[in-house]
Amino acid sequence: MAETTKPEATPADRNSRKTVRGYVVSDKMQKTIVVEVEERKTHRLYGKVLRQSVKYKVHDEENAAGVGDLVLVSETRPVSSAKRWRLVEILERAK
Repeated sequence: MAETTKPEATPADRNSRKTVRGYVVSDKMQKTIVVEVEERKTHRLYGKVLRQSVKYKVHDEENAAGVGDLVLVSETRPVSSAKRWRLVEILERAK
């Protein structure tokens, strides 16, 4: 019998992780921020644009982000039981 081997995963396959933009709604925890990401969907039948939001707990190593900042976050391996995202950069500071 001929053995079949699985093709190795390339770095591009392994690093295809989601990135999203959102606003920081809480920075009360150490090294953790809560980011609210808003998604806009069009209703299939009526065509109305609906807003749907989800909150993610994000790992912020330097405690750099504050409430109201627009941030870019990326999906990552589990950092804790609740954190699956990490802060990539702060796009815009709160005024």
